[in-house]
Amino acid sequence: MPRVLLVEDEPGLVMTLTDRLAAEGYDVVSATDGDTGLQRACSEVFDVVLLDGMLPGRDGFDVCRTLRQRNVVTPILMLTARGQVVDRVVGLKLGADDYLVKPFEMTELLARVEALLRRVPPVPAQAEAYQFGDVHIDFRKAEVRRLGQLIDVSAREFKLLKYFIEHRGATLSRDELLNQVWGYHAMPSTRTVDVHIAWLRQKLELNPRRPEHIHTIHGLGYKFSG
Repeated sequence: MPRVLLVEDEPGLVMTLTDRLAAEGYDVVSATDGDTGLQRACSEVFDVVLLDGMLPGRDGFDVCRTLRQRNVVTPILMLTARGQVVDRVVGLKLGADDYLVKPFEMTELLARVEALLRRVPPVPAQAEAYQFGDVHIDFRKAEVRRLGQLIDVSAREFKLLKYFIEHRGATLSRDELLNQVWGYHAMPSTRTVDVHIAWLRQKLELNPRRPEHIHTIHGLGYKFSG
């Protein structure tokens, strides 16, 4: 079930969007001000953010800019009454993936959300850092921190995590992980992958028994979301 963060201060619109998105199979979480929306977008995993441009306190444009500065790559669809070309350009330049001017048709919003979910924004090959939830990875230093605390990960665990991040959203088989992370095609058992993933979950997931980032796709392999 895709998770949607709706950052909107108009109660009627929040109710309408939440009900319709839930009916379409989305798990909707809402925030009614920019600061709360920013905090949730940085600390939780969402598949798309619906972000109003005009919000109490920190406006949507500032939220969008800050999310991108913090390396949060969740697709952002801005919803705003501002219809001027310059406003759309500013929103897109700040890091928004799409822009929808109010009032809009619900069918168009749903189509745009579906289009964003089909895109998995790539992590640049030379990216120096990446963040998901409360975990921050420094690729150059090969360091992983959670809530600012350095996490002890092995070289193999770090390489496995990096491969997951570079291919987030894709279902990866155990054989592919063995080939790409361990460097060979076959082993007597793919249990090696399972063990290393269990270790990563223990170190990085809030609840390793119910992981939010490294998901088991039964019969196929694993998928990373973040």
